[in-house]
Amino acid sequence: MITSKLPNVGTTIFTTMSQLAAETGALNLSQGFPDFNGPQALLDAVGKHIALGHNQYAPMTGLPVLRQQVAAKIARSYGATVNPDSEVTITPGATEAIFCAIQAVIRNGDEVIVFDPCYDSYEPSVELAGGRCVHVQLSLQGFALDFEKIKAALSPRTRMIILNSPHNPTGALISRAELDQLAELIRDRDIYLVSDEVYEHLVFDGVPHASVLAHEELYQRAFVVSSFGKTYHVTGWKTGYVVAPAALTAELRKVHQYVNFCGVTPLQYALADFMAEHPEHVEELPAFYQAKRDLFCDLLAPSRFSFTRVTGTYFQLVDYSQIRPDLDDAAMSLWMTREHGVATIPVSVFYQHPPQGQRLVRLCFAKREETLQQAAEKLCVI
Repeated sequence: MITSKLPNVGTTIFTTMSQLAAETGALNLSQGFPDFNGPQALLDAVGKHIALGHNQYAPMTGLPVLRQQVAAKIARSYGATVNPDSEVTITPGATEAIFCAIQAVIRNGDEVIVFDPCYDSYEPSVELAGGRCVHVQLSLQGFALDFEKIKAALSPRTRMIILNSPHNPTGALISRAELDQLAELIRDRDIYLVSDEVYEHLVFDGVPHASVLAHEELYQRAFVVSSFGKTYHVTGWKTGYVVAPAALTAELRKVHQYVNFCGVTPLQYALADFMAEHPEHVEELPAFYQAKRDLFCDLLAPSRFSFTRVTGTYFQLVDYSQIRPDLDDAAMSLWMTREHGVATIPVSVFYQHPPQGQRLVRLCFAKREETLQQAAEKLCVI
């Protein structure tokens, strides 16, 4: 019998709920993907490059033209200058980028601070590297960083802190002031950062995204990860990138070349073309998704769910305490899917120790208007 290296890991909640939605015919507001296509010009560019014969291996680090476009976007968005050759690496998805960053620096016995509720890929990656996650809960009001808890969690073994902003599943944002406070806290410690910023352009109400890329001090010890899939509505392309100082990038690439070696070639060409021809796409994205958030929240206003409109991502948390307080969130998600035709994600799966009595589920609003209207109709009669 094999002894599992990940004995506590099973099928992810995202797979489970999407399968249940398919089996029951429920509207799938669980897994985070759009039910609409990416820009037509981007889709057309893929076919063009396949026909041109761009179907062999891309460079391990990513196509130079795409790395250059990433650097240009970072300059426009954050006023930061990064070297596309030595600091930008194209990866087959943001999850692979996070995995490689963790493997590059975490050694046996190292500790990694993660913030609950946290995305589910972080801890298995740390465990496979021989490390251990130290879970620090975000505040229950607003899901902000609690610096007293962070101080208490730091130890001589702390090797990394994983940030996520805009935050999945809560939509909360980390501010520039909080980044400054974190920089002061770890200034004299040998601690690296992974900054998961895959929803970097989904920030609403005129609030700017405080990227670690724009924080000169923190960037010197950081791997900053983003996702073309989230930004261009093509999550199934599984294409992302990681930006880090040259020395950290060199270590990450040592791992990346033996995990996947390179991303999909025609997709990289297509993204490079689209980014060069349509830089306005990124600038228009906040308003695009804020309109979906506002529509969905307006439609949910007559329901018995309570909520505060999220400030980032394409996920909306709703509290069902006034509906079925007798059900924990896992049972509530199953009940909503089977009995009311809307699949959701229970927030407790993002915690090591879920707060007692918390009654939250996560809904994805990256959907067509008609999908949101249909879902809201079902949710308003619960």
